Amino acid sequence: MKIEKFAAIDIGSNALRVLVANVFTDKNGHVDFYKNSLIRVPVRLGQDTFTLGEITNGNIRRIIKAINIFKNIIRIHKVTKYKAYATSALREARNCDVIVELIKNKTGIMVELIDGVKEASLISSVRFFENIDKKLNFLYVDVGGGSTELSIISNGIKIQEKSFKIGSVRLLNNYVDSDIWDEIKDWIKENTNGIDDLFLIGTGGNINKIYKITSSKNDNIITLNELKNFKNIIYQLSYSERIIKYQLNPDRADVILPALKIYLNVLKWSGASKILVPRIGLSDGIIQELIIKKLQN
Repeated sequence: MKIEKFAAIDIGSNALRVLVANVFTDKNGHVDFYKNSLIRVPVRLGQDTFTLGEITNGNIRRIIKAINIFKNIIRIHKVTKYKAYATSALREARNCDVIVELIKNKTGIMVELIDGVKEASLISSVRFFENIDKKLNFLYVDVGGGSTELSIISNGIKIQEKSFKIGSVRLLNNYVDSDIWDEIKDWIKENTNGIDDLFLIGTGGNINKIYKITSSKNDNIITLNELKNFKNIIYQLSYSERIIKYQLNPDRADVILPALKIYLNVLKWSGASKILVPRIGLSDGIIQELIIKKLQN
């Protein structure tokens, strides 16, 4: 068996992450991976972009520092392949091109800006999706800080997908078009019409945390009733109380409320009664993309 390490850098709206994965190839040429190390740095770029239109100098310096740290982690692990992607907060910033060039000059890391559809495609490429029951119909929803991606998966095939400019950080700062809720509702109604027994698949840091808090079983499922009960409790708590009661990071304790609102609305409009939470994210999708390219070569 051959084992090597790949890494993924994810520059998101609420945080920066680096995932180091152990990638193993068996004697039959089958390739898979599991997580070795994941480091998350709370740099809320969306706060800048969605309110000011650009990333501030202070946060640019924090990005450079974080990526230099990530670079050293990659070196220590002797990573053989890596990729760095940035999503809506950096992509939509007026000074994104300057920042990407600065990152390259200061760290040697090339960052690629990707849209919401590409982000959803990467996440849904993870092996978990190969193992879902092909006879079932799924509405896949990924809620990030700056955008929400929706995809319809029927008979194991993605038949519709769309990215919406609504996310936990945007909602927190009231920078969401008032018509966006109706757009999401209409899209879901139109594209799930006639589809029976729809299940939701939810990804994103907030739904992962909600699952950890609410689930009494290890079945990767949150029911609608569990989510409603959680909402009734957490909405009564102050910011500080949320941090203490649920041991939340400060940068999670505020965005978890708007994210919860998105998931509950998607459940209501789709008629689904439960969410399957695979606990994967963009970083996993980047690793899977590197594996696919390895196999192609």
